Amino acid sequence: MTEQPSLIEYPCEFPIKIMGRAQKGFIQTVLNIVRNHAPDFEETALEVKTSKNGNYLSVTCTICAISRAQLDALYQELHDHPMIMLVF
Repeated sequence: MTEQPSLIEYPCEFPIKIMGRAQKGFIQTVLNIVRNHAPDFEETALEVKTSKNGNYLSVTCTICAISRAQLDALYQELHDHPMIMLVF
């Protein structure tokens, strides 16, 4: 199977939204995973929102994406982590 060409032009600013339960260490875990794949990511670019009842957190990280392989690996590691419920 051949890989489809990317519709994204790299490098580019690329927002990734990560959701999970509001628990100790969630934000730091997300930050660590994102920095594994985008070492230049600045914590100040992290946006955090809490759900209405405070049970869930939504974290948006806008990275400078340099390739599809980088994004694929980042999404996979985020998806595989047990603290993370959704990635989009």
